[in-house]
Amino acid sequence: MPIVVDIDVALARSKMSVGELAERVGITPANLAVLKNGRAKAVRFSTLEALCEALGCQPGDLLRHEPADDRTPAAP
Repeated sequence: MPIVVDIDVALARSKMSVGELAERVGITPANLAVLKNGRAKAVRFSTLEALCEALGCQPGDLLRHEPADDRTPAAP
């Protein structure tokens, strides 16, 4: 997927554990892991806002776009 989630980078900068972040944001550590590992299909703006507040960052610090490989056909 061309959207990359960089929560692990923000976590390292803030020296916060996944469990602590999940508690601050109000989601389960398992759901945070799904998001952190790039397996999530969507993220609510309220969750993104809470992540940014807890980590002291902007949405662009957590999400970035990487163009798909030219060899991969585009999805219909």
